[in-house]
Amino acid sequence: MGSFTEDQDELSAEQVAELLREGRVQLIDVREDYEHEAGRIAGDRHIVMDKLAEEAKSLDGDVPIVFYCRTGSRSAVATQAFRAAGMQAHNLDGGILAWVERGLSIDPEDGKIAPH
Repeated sequence: MGSFTEDQDELSAEQVAELLREGRVQLIDVREDYEHEAGRIAGDRHIVMDKLAEEAKSLDGDVPIVFYCRTGSRSAVATQAFRAAGMQAHNLDGGILAWVERGLSIDPEDGKIAPH
């Protein structure tokens, strides 16, 4: 992949897809329950934004974290908070909307991206 560095805040959908395929990241969906149920990225873990602080200890500190939401704005907030706490965290640039725009699949196959 070449262009991925620990310093990068934002990762493209293609970068995240490759890292996920290789099992090199923890992908966290910070959206609301109804959004996650409507359509999500396979292999993610769902932790709503409000629960992130209490769930932080359940994440593996040795594996980079990629946060995502609908457009990348909520997950950017989570990314900055985790980076400030010394964790290797990244944001899926453009969120699940960018993921779908790039032709990457979501679960379930007939899933939809719920409005925020």
